[in-house]
Amino acid sequence: MGRLSFFLLALLAVVGFVNASSLTIQSPRFTISSSDATQLRSEQLSLTQKPDALKLGAKDALKLTFQVVDKEEGKGLQPHQTFLRFYDEVSGEEGIQPVKVTASGKAKFELNMARPPLSIPPTTSANPLKVTLLIGSFTHPPVKIDLFDLFLPESLPAPQHPEEPNFHLLPEIHHTFRPDQKLPPKFISAVFAAAVLGGPWVVLLGLWTQIKPSTPRLFSPHILPFILSLTAFEGLLLWYWVALKLGDVLLYGSILGVVTAVTGKNALSTMSDWRLAV
Repeated sequence: MGRLSFFLLALLAVVGFVNASSLTIQSPRFTISSSDATQLRSEQLSLTQKPDALKLGAKDALKLTFQVVDKEEGKGLQPHQTFLRFYDEVSGEEGIQPVKVTASGKAKFELNMARPPLSIPPTTSANPLKVTLLIGSFTHPPVKIDLFDLFLPESLPAPQHPEEPNFHLLPEIHHTFRPDQKLPPKFISAVFAAAVLGGPWVVLLGLWTQIKPSTPRLFSPHILPFILSLTAFEGLLLWYWVALKLGDVLLYGSILGVVTAVTGKNALSTMSDWRLAV
């Protein structure tokens, strides 16, 4: 039952809106004047036929007056919304300007080209703007009236912001990469790797022959730990080359350094004792 009542009320409201009297305007007139208040053109507007296109100069002003009335009662009233639409058919851009209407329905709109509103679309000297009056009311059907075509001075280009060049598209950056590094032959790499790894041992053995140590003394518990610590250093460098990182090498190398220093000092002391004994 509630839904049926709501439907009947909505139907009655629609029927009442359709049967409501419509709005129209009376005594529409426009006046074009120059900056020194000289009247350039003034005409009464017709609701059935548009006048010749209006043209405003850079300092001219357009004044439009009319009264919104109820067609049946002929009484002026104030609609809820009244706008002028400025539309460019070529670019498709439009601008909307509100029009103030008094309680008696009298309306007045002024367009001064010395201070044009920001909502007016960009204009050219070749294309006019279509000016349309739009009236909206909660109690009357909406009204749309084509008033006239309007030529405005050509719009100036927008001023350039000081930082605008910073947002322009920059030239594409082309990188020139160096050619891939040429690796030496594997044989040469192997020779230099053997020289790096075996060089210290050749020098050590050469110095060792100068003191002519006996073989049993070379494997003495006082000498052998130093030889093994040097061998461990060589293995650590080889491991670093293959898999280790620098932090691991520094950690393990610091430990081996302490061991090598202790064993080396012990080995030198032992060898000095041997030379004194000889």
